[in-house]
Amino acid sequence: MGLKRIYYGFSTAQQRKLLFEVWEKTKNIEEACQQARVSLELFYYWKPRFEQEGYASLETFRSREAHNPNKKDAGIEKAVVDMRVANPDWGKVRIVQEMAKANHWVWVVCPNTVKRILKDAGEWPESEVGGKIKRKRSSHS
Repeated sequence: MGLKRIYYGFSTAQQRKLLFEVWEKTKNIEEACQQARVSLELFYYWKPRFEQEGYASLETFRSREAHNPNKKDAGIEKAVVDMRVANPDWGKVRIVQEMAKANHWVWVVCPNTVKRILKDAGEWPESEVGGKIKRKRSSHS
């Protein structure tokens, strides 16, 4: 059998405090991590903040919100939604083209991002596929 990796879940404020107390006393990172039952990665993650702000900085996480690099700012999202509301027959490609035209033909968003923004705003019909509205075919025999 190979080496078994230890899983460390989220650390508590008490663990982080103990980690840096032991580290300050012993100056031994491995020993401090073992006593606090945390990983080395966690030590190096919290160390810069501890050095800048002290023990108070170990109390809370700054953010656990998912960081979405593709998230557009609120101004672009509002412009997309406003364009769709003003022109309900425009699809995602037309909205992208109109936004690019207003920006000296430089793309601001891609068509799929427009679709995501409109879906999130409730402006994208569920039956719409690929920019076209899907219609039921009549069954003529």
